[in-house]
Amino acid sequence: MTFGRRLRSRIWRGSVEDEVDAELGFHVEMRARELEARGMSPVDAHDAAVRRFGDIERVNATCRSIGKQRDRGMRRTEYLTELTQDLTFAARQLFHHPGFTIVALLTLALGIGATAAIFSAVQAVVLRPLPVPEPSRILAVYTAFPQGRGNVAAGNYVDGIEPVSSFAATTAIRYSSFNVADTAEAERIIGARVTAGFFDVFGVAPALGRVFTKDEDRPGAPNVVVLSHRLWARRFGGTPAVLGSQVRLGGQPYEVIGVMPQAFDFTAQTEELWVPMAFTAERRAMHDEHQYQVYARLAGGATPERALAEVRRNAEGIRARFPKEAAELDFAVATVMEEMIGEYRRRLFTLLGAVGLVLLIACGNIANLLLARATARSGELAIRAALGAGRWRIIRQLLTESLLLAVLAGAAGIALASWGVKALTAAAPPGVPRLEQASINPLVLTFTALVAVVCAIVFGLAPAVRAARTDVQSVLKEGGRGTSGAAMKDRLRTAVIVGELALALVLLIGAALLIRSGIALERVSPGFDPSHVLAARISLPGTDYQDPERVLQTFEQVVSAAAAVPGVSSASLTSQVPMGPGGNGNGLIPEGKAFDLRNSTQSRLRIVTPGYFETMGIAVVRGRALTAEDRRGSLKVMVVSESLARALFADADPIGRRVACCEPGPDGKTPDFKTVVGVAADTRWRGPAEPPSPEFYLPAAQIPAVAWDWIQRTLYVTVRTTRDPSTVINPLRSAVGPIVPGVPLFDMRTMEQRIGASLQTARFNTLLLTILGGLGVVLAVVGIYGVIAYFVTRRTREIGVRVALGATRRDVIALVVRQALWPVGLGIGAGVLASLVATRLLRNQLFGVGPTDPITFVIVAVAMTLVALLASFIPALRAAGSDPTSALRSQ
Repeated sequence: MTFGRRLRSRIWRGSVEDEVDAELGFHVEMRARELEARGMSPVDAHDAAVRRFGDIERVNATCRSIGKQRDRGMRRTEYLTELTQDLTFAARQLFHHPGFTIVALLTLALGIGATAAIFSAVQAVVLRPLPVPEPSRILAVYTAFPQGRGNVAAGNYVDGIEPVSSFAATTAIRYSSFNVADTAEAERIIGARVTAGFFDVFGVAPALGRVFTKDEDRPGAPNVVVLSHRLWARRFGGTPAVLGSQVRLGGQPYEVIGVMPQAFDFTAQTEELWVPMAFTAERRAMHDEHQYQVYARLAGGATPERALAEVRRNAEGIRARFPKEAAELDFAVATVMEEMIGEYRRRLFTLLGAVGLVLLIACGNIANLLLARATARSGELAIRAALGAGRWRIIRQLLTESLLLAVLAGAAGIALASWGVKALTAAAPPGVPRLEQASINPLVLTFTALVAVVCAIVFGLAPAVRAARTDVQSVLKEGGRGTSGAAMKDRLRTAVIVGELALALVLLIGAALLIRSGIALERVSPGFDPSHVLAARISLPGTDYQDPERVLQTFEQVVSAAAAVPGVSSASLTSQVPMGPGGNGNGLIPEGKAFDLRNSTQSRLRIVTPGYFETMGIAVVRGRALTAEDRRGSLKVMVVSESLARALFADADPIGRRVACCEPGPDGKTPDFKTVVGVAADTRWRGPAEPPSPEFYLPAAQIPAVAWDWIQRTLYVTVRTTRDPSTVINPLRSAVGPIVPGVPLFDMRTMEQRIGASLQTARFNTLLLTILGGLGVVLAVVGIYGVIAYFVTRRTREIGVRVALGATRRDVIALVVRQALWPVGLGIGAGVLASLVATRLLRNQLFGVGPTDPITFVIVAVAMTLVALLASFIPALRAAGSDPTSALRSQ
């Protein structure tokens, strides 16, 4: 039946309503004729027939309902019967062609598995909401500095954020490390001091016990602590008996009053316990010292914009009342998810896009396989059409085969994704929030199923439509053979190869840019010599070390003990090592400028002991380093970095110049000046990828007493060794242990390890994109080989004729390679144009190379062209070596 006849049949087919109306009308008409034959007039006969029929409207509705149910049942039965036939036949086809099935399944399973694994990471890190009520209503509030966002001062929190009516609850947080001591071994644990509104902001009730109240969040209140589920299970055995027990934190006893649920462990890096902040009156009045992270929950009906307007109005009042400490105060807000995820959103979506390109390349390969298979099955499909199968019926059959193939590949892809997620989380750099929660969950399974269906349509539709359009008469007449002209005009297969090459080139250029960026990063000098340097943190408990003099003496004993360890050539202390957590900043004002925050230069503070520059291998380029003579009572001194010297004094000599910082003068009003005695080389303390920022160094023996609170009495012990630094770890612990019993050394790593950790994210992204790029290139090359081999097969007779007429081996090779040149050229050109746009997504991940670097583009494009031509050269060699007699005989 032709398409036109089928269309007319569908158009003129009677509906159920028409059938019922006609049937009932027939019955009424027959009864009316019978009555009319008995002598009634036609009108009276019709009326009597209708009355005798009964409630015709109800009968009509009932019949229509029965008719529709009948049609639905027939259609359902017909559809299920045909679907069963299609699936059975599709399974038989795949089983009887194992070579095609295995290749197609492996290709597609790799693409689907990689996509599912990356999506699992995206879902865990970016898409999954926080396990708290209405997480979109939780805001992070920042101090807006000219150089970016920063923490909030206690006084600014109390006066500017806590009173805001748009907030239903607010909290200030300061993360701290605690020496935990109970019946188990002493351990250093990251916890947080929080105001009582913390648990209201996040809206999560404890799993056991209770949280602390406002009365407990004040100076002098009993010490209480709330444990995370992770800490409760690890250190306390997960027993409810922990409630009411005492645990020593920093030398003080704390009563355990609650345990938070497991879902409240947002990430593997979050704090493990919470104690009350207990702001003193003095701290509540402090509008400097920006030490606190602040979160707030929006009140009902409030918006982030309204809340921001309120805190900014409060900032105006604070600036007016405290011009000295808060002359330029401003606030900014962001959702808690934005604050937590940061740059990882862009990075993960970039990887998801890259793996999506690999999946498209895989689909292109499957499409080419199906096109070749459809050509081989042209005789079968022609016979089906000749026996009455319509085009839609053939398309449906072929799409069913594609769908079955995609479903099987999806199942295999899930198995690969399960392994891939484990490998991804194991190889990922630390600090990726919630990545450890990635898993093959119902959402990932649903996504994978959807991807499989979409893939089936992407790679199956075009071959199916093309196969259904085959000219039955010509195929049957030629016995299923194609012509050389048809091979030459196979634009669909060529277009698929062009697309595969373009996508593979995009991936390869992106990977090459990241590789070049990684090489540039490895060559960057960090500003110090990291070899044979070990750094470990030590934190003195505030209860036992309130006296600043005792703190200093204890730390000096620690550094002396470290210097005496065999294998240690020098030792020192610092408040922060490069690439290490911690550290503080301060605004510096050179002498001669008004003591106003607007004249200050924000710089990173390093509190160090003598020998620090020698131990770290930081060059002092001018003046001198800090010495043991730089103590309280002597001239107050500092060493500045090169970038800070330029910012403060431009091209003038900084040695002997005075700078105000860190504390008021003796009268409490005038600034306290420190004399610059040296200029140190810049260090990239945030990592090789980040430019140096201004730094200054103060001798630990001269810092103000309050500075020990700034750094929470925590310093790094740094040692330079004459042998492998790992060999002095245990001796260093043994030397320091007797000086501060029960206080462990923690975060113990070499400086080379710290530099490696700072590069780990870049290396991880480079590795993943390189693997995806390599996979894409392999698939594209296989696709080129398959298409050229197909063209050669279709032109076997033509090539045989050419050879018989005198064509040389070189002529045949040139003929085949020329045929590959133009799709390769189109693919490379399209890939270069697409890369000019796509690589801009990597801008924030590149170092020392631009996203459109011409050298990278040229090298990769040339390499890809050569590889593609090599893939076409192999079938060309086979064609050149064929026997013309056999070629002519085979056709």
